[in-house]
Amino acid sequence: MSSSNPDFQNPEQNIPPIDPQELTIRTFISLRSKNFKLGVGELLAAKEAIAGGFGQTPAELAETLKILWCHNRSQQEQFEPIWSSVIASIPVPQQNPPQLPERQPTKIESSPERIDPLAEITPPPVSQSILEPKAEPQLSSLPIRAPFTPAENEETSPFQTYYPITRRSLVYNWRYLRRLVADGPRNVVDIDATIDEVTHQGFYLAPVYRRQERNDASLLLLLDQNGSMTPFHRFERDLIETALYESCLEREQVNVFYFHNVPAANVYKDVYLTEPISLETVLANCSDCTSILIVSDGGAARGYRELKRIRATTSFLSKLKQHSSLIAWLNPMPEDRWIGSSAEIIANLIPMYEMDNNGLSNAIDIVRGL
Repeated sequence: MSSSNPDFQNPEQNIPPIDPQELTIRTFISLRSKNFKLGVGELLAAKEAIAGGFGQTPAELAETLKILWCHNRSQQEQFEPIWSSVIASIPVPQQNPPQLPERQPTKIESSPERIDPLAEITPPPVSQSILEPKAEPQLSSLPIRAPFTPAENEETSPFQTYYPITRRSLVYNWRYLRRLVADGPRNVVDIDATIDEVTHQGFYLAPVYRRQERNDASLLLLLDQNGSMTPFHRFERDLIETALYESCLEREQVNVFYFHNVPAANVYKDVYLTEPISLETVLANCSDCTSILIVSDGGAARGYRELKRIRATTSFLSKLKQHSSLIAWLNPMPEDRWIGSSAEIIANLIPMYEMDNNGLSNAIDIVRGL
């Protein structure tokens, strides 16, 4: 097939060597940009033709691509200028002439100066130890050091963190603080009474109802604050929270007040002891069924036995007993620490228990009236 384009007639003129596959892809992209309807199938067909031996030269490749991709005379006429532009866009590598290595001028090294070997030799210094006479060694007695004897440790018990009672034990024990009173509506079926009535009459007619019960117990907490009770603030906080929110009592049935060492004329509503309230006002709201629980170390933390504190505590307890007999004392210190302190004397005036699981259980039994 002949062509009117002179460049296309002699396509091998001024054409650098190039891979026919790359030339095919360049032509394929250019033809698609000119709205030739070519796809992957046409490109693969051209590559198979090149692999089969067609299009070894640019002229043969142009004829092969024209046969495969041009479907009418108009496309064949458009193919020629596109092919020429693709050939012209191939960069021609420039060949640089070989460069000869530059000649470097030879350097004439000057001969080193002659050094007199005798001039550098210096006589060695005369050792001073040779001139000085040697001192004679003097013999003396060595110091005597006593052997190390470690002191015996009389304390054999390991150091352990002291936790009087867990929060779980507090929740469990508070649920026993109940004083049930049947003063509600009669809407609870009494199974035992119903069975007795059926047995007595010989037939079942209707169930027997009883009144609904409610917990009539009330609790007054008096907590020693600050001073020697500072390490036990956490347990006092747990004691209050479990009594208010996790017991069988309503919040209105629990009253909490604070004091320092001994309740005096005033107690306090807050832990910072800044909101005083008269002790007489607090006791005026108590009845003979009010459960009173005191939490204090009673001087056992420091081990002091103070007559002034014992007298003040005795006077305070006598006031409490005028309003209620359901009184118990929780001491956060172990019972063996009460000996020799004010707590030992106070324990003879009121039921005092150690703040542990058994102690709290016994104290709740006391304030329940058991």
